[in-house]
Amino acid sequence: MQQPSTGRIQQPPTDVPAANVPNYLFPAIITALCCMCGSPFGIVSIVYAVQVNSKAAAGDIQGAIAASQKAKMWFIIAIVIGLLGGIVSGVLQLLLGTHR
Repeated sequence: MQQPSTGRIQQPPTDVPAANVPNYLFPAIITALCCMCGSPFGIVSIVYAVQVNSKAAAGDIQGAIAASQKAKMWFIIAIVIGLLGGIVSGVLQLLLGTHR
């Protein structure tokens, strides 16, 4: 005999509790503030970091994990671009002699 459908899609259980999904909000804010060249990417990281807690609170653990991974990726990109921008700026100042 077939069970009646409740109309809800069953999500497979996850091994990660909602409290253990890192949101990376602090590093995202720091990179947005400190890495001038990377700050647009830091802002993207902040957006994903904020989504982590709301998705976890709504029970969307897979969505929270995905947002957490994206927040981490974007703040790392912001750091790398910020460092590269600083290096390029320093080299250009040395080459063009505009430092005093």
